[in-house]
Amino acid sequence: MNAHSPSSAGTGTAAEGTSQRMSLRLSGKTECAEGIAAFELVDPLGRDLPVFMAGAHLDVHLPNGMVRQYSLRNAPAERHRYCLGVLREPYGRGGSAAMHGLAAGDTVEVGMPRNNFVLEENAPVSLLVAGGIGVTPLLAMAHRLTELGRDFTFHYAARSAARMAFREEIEASAFAHRAHFHLDDGPGDQRLDLEAIASAGRPGARLYVCGPSGFMDAVIDAARRGWPEEAIRREYFAAAPITRRDADDAFRVRLALSGRSLEVPAGCTIVEALAAIGLEVPTSCEQGICGTCVTKVLSGTPDHRDLVLTDRERADRMTLCCSRALSDEIVLEL
Repeated sequence: MNAHSPSSAGTGTAAEGTSQRMSLRLSGKTECAEGIAAFELVDPLGRDLPVFMAGAHLDVHLPNGMVRQYSLRNAPAERHRYCLGVLREPYGRGGSAAMHGLAAGDTVEVGMPRNNFVLEENAPVSLLVAGGIGVTPLLAMAHRLTELGRDFTFHYAARSAARMAFREEIEASAFAHRAHFHLDDGPGDQRLDLEAIASAGRPGARLYVCGPSGFMDAVIDAARRGWPEEAIRREYFAAAPITRRDADDAFRVRLALSGRSLEVPAGCTIVEALAAIGLEVPTSCEQGICGTCVTKVLSGTPDHRDLVLTDRERADRMTLCCSRALSDEIVLEL
């Protein structure tokens, strides 16, 4: 999954988060493209599932002990199921492989839906731009915008037809006339036109982009030529690998609620330093993309290394799994 910027009305803090889980049944699993599987989760007793908003994701607790975030792709109006799409990463850390190892009928533990990629439903027009598996949260947005009768355009790019998941689903949907498909190995005249995206901005419009980092960087760089920064919303499925920086300065963390103080040495994260004194902070991605460990900062200057917080949120919040401090001491609301 996932992180986003610059909209995060759903981002909570470590202190605000919930550990509530649901046990759902995997009612269906389908190979829908090369390396991509579609999953359908339902309540074992047939009850309605908790409401989710377009752009939301689930924390999936996998049999190997990992927790991974996967975006909900179905219409938020559907209460009887949660639908996911997962790309198997051959060089990943094992989460996607464990997910692909599940079979129909298995019981799956998931957290309550959380949203770090909030759809602004009242925007006069929206532009949805998906790359590869990044299509999943944008599908939910397209369903919701269609339900609301809003104006939007949906661009979906993939490396090849074999790797374009959910195309048939989109072509059979009520928003099929709004969808445009782009293949990297297709004719030049059907490839994604970044200049057209740059020129599509207009007052009140919103751009949502999700996909591989390189794809997103190209789309966002182009969009900035015609869109204000606050109109561009994004969600990452993975961060760059975290590199331990032994040259990082050590700093102190003071916990305002308990009055305790501790040192965070170079090569150690705040989460690890807190765990060493017996304080466990909820984490999930450990890459600064999911928002699970976001915590309020009362004083001090964070060295932000996440991909989930907006500039406004960074004024008084930080992710404890990867970010550090520029000041000698930082005070957290813990």
